[in-house]
Amino acid sequence: MPKNTRPQYFNVPQIRFEGPRSTNPLAFRHYDPSESIDGVTLKNRMRFSIAYWHSFRGVGGDPFGPGTIRRPWEEGRDAISVAKRRMDAAFEFFVKVEAPFWCFHDRDIAPEGATLAETNRNLDSLVAHAKALQKATGVRLLWGTANLFSNRRYMCGAATNPDAHVFAYAAAQVKKALEVTQELGGDGYTFWGGREGYETLLNTDMKREQEHLARFLHMAVAYARSIGFKGQFYIEPKPKEPTKHQYDFDVASGIAFLRTFGLEKHLKFNIETNHATLAGHSFQHEIEVAASQGLLGSVDANAGDTLLGWDTDQFNTDVKETTLAMVSILRAGGLGKGGFNFDAKLRRPSIDPEDLFYAHIGGMDTFALAFKIARRIIADGELGGFVADRYSSYDSGFGRDIEKGRVGFRDLEKLVLSKLGEPVPRSGRQEYLENLINRYVDGP
Repeated sequence: MPKNTRPQYFNVPQIRFEGPRSTNPLAFRHYDPSESIDGVTLKNRMRFSIAYWHSFRGVGGDPFGPGTIRRPWEEGRDAISVAKRRMDAAFEFFVKVEAPFWCFHDRDIAPEGATLAETNRNLDSLVAHAKALQKATGVRLLWGTANLFSNRRYMCGAATNPDAHVFAYAAAQVKKALEVTQELGGDGYTFWGGREGYETLLNTDMKREQEHLARFLHMAVAYARSIGFKGQFYIEPKPKEPTKHQYDFDVASGIAFLRTFGLEKHLKFNIETNHATLAGHSFQHEIEVAASQGLLGSVDANAGDTLLGWDTDQFNTDVKETTLAMVSILRAGGLGKGGFNFDAKLRRPSIDPEDLFYAHIGGMDTFALAFKIARRIIADGELGGFVADRYSSYDSGFGRDIEKGRVGFRDLEKLVLSKLGEPVPRSGRQEYLENLINRYVDGP
């Protein structure tokens, strides 16, 4: 951010890389933005993004108590002025942690007015401010989205709402959000169906609601393309909370939904670690399911607490979990236009401005270290070689014929009776492989 153009809200220096031996809590140990790996800097490879909603709208509230966090830029009665100061503080933070991207919901950056027209004018004012800040700092928009879940009008969903009036209002809101994303040069647009599900089947026509959701997404894609938007669309699975059941429960159910309604050519998955946990899966599992179908798009980088059954949105600090996911991401060829968006929030007692830095430094270091470890795992080839050898019987002979659809049950029965006989079991060596991964995680 150019000097002497914006007030400084954080009494924190520019965060620098100091290496693994550093004990400075306000320094990177593993994330060196300028480090070039295979001709690409780590900054451009990781594509880290800051979630505006948690980092600059989150106040430390939870279901059992109001917010605990107070920030100086939130003071004042004029909502637009406060929103602009908040954005100034946000971009100061983005620059100081060397995050090349940010993400936001429309209602994160600008307050709602008494009418949609007034709300859109408020949004236009803040988008102009954001555009100037992006130009001054070089920070870019990873993806935009619309908040279709907080306002009372969306208490029964947006695209899946039983009232067509609400559907129409949501369409108008997303139309504007797409225009804003286009204006700010966003690389993508995400649909998170916060309330696109049901509380009870007693009052729900599930078939109709899912058809309406699909129709809404088709409308959104068609409009975005009509205004020249070339970014990637994402859908973000979540199994529950706030609704009992959301229609994009996990990646697998999301794939079924996309293919049922002909949307698989338009949308990929934005996968969140915490949502994988809530669905009873691992982070790596969700990555693998999406990647296996060519639908891996982006990552909401956070973690859940396995002892708590709700969306805690903590920062990733588990290097082993993150490494396993990164192995799958690298094997899939990376995230393309996506990135690692820190959809994570401070803990309720973490109320100091410095805590925002500690949290993101830890998350960025964790993912950078995981990337480096995963890259070594893949390059060494031992894990990949083991898996390839385990399935090698399908590479030739009757195994290859099975994969190519050249044989049926009669052929295989004849083969077993005449030649193959009883199979000889082979060890899957799970414990050996777990030790192998630990060797990389614990090693230099």
